[in-house]
Amino acid sequence: MGLITNSPGRTRVKICGLKTPGDVDAAIASGVDALGFVFYPPSPRAVTPNIAAALISRLPAGVDAVGLVVNATDAEFEAIRAAAPITLWQFHGDESPEECQRLAAGQPWMKAARVGSAFAFDDFSLQYRQANALLLDALVEGYGGGGVPFDWSGIPQAWISANAPRVVLSGGLNVHNVGEAIARLHPCAVDVSSGVEISKGVKDHALMKEFIEAVRAADASTLT
Repeated sequence: MGLITNSPGRTRVKICGLKTPGDVDAAIASGVDALGFVFYPPSPRAVTPNIAAALISRLPAGVDAVGLVVNATDAEFEAIRAAAPITLWQFHGDESPEECQRLAAGQPWMKAARVGSAFAFDDFSLQYRQANALLLDALVEGYGGGGVPFDWSGIPQAWISANAPRVVLSGGLNVHNVGEAIARLHPCAVDVSSGVEISKGVKDHALMKEFIEAVRAADASTLT
């Protein structure tokens, strides 16, 4: 079904920053909807386009291969596209709406926001209205992957109600808080990276399974 297929009552799950075949296989066995591959060299989770291609070859139909880029040049972006069969792009830098549209070239894409106390939600969703999804992440040093949650109470209720079908919630999610996040915000999907790791860039297979189980339990509670 992929990440951005909105199915009421079923929260989609993306696990980001996978680097090994074993991690990919474990995530798939746990029932993930999308896997994120980081093409940002400063990140401890970064992979090359060729490594990503080999990992993506293990994905069954229906599981999205998400390409995370941060202010990539045209040449860098095309090198990724040429090697790795990405099905959904995640623009996690300072890319303009026009840049996102041009680089995605007709493929689905989402734009990440770094949410701080003064974040303008209405301006963001209006500016990136052509995005297939809006990913809400914490405002941390660097670009994502900090394992820090932001204050969900700062999201205007009217905004989340209007945009929930395309909201992907990220930023410090883990087994212990993802249920609360789903109950409060009802996002289309949740995105986790550091919350299922032993250390930066090293995934814990048991935690991945437990995280997805926690999402499914939250969905079941929402329906009852």
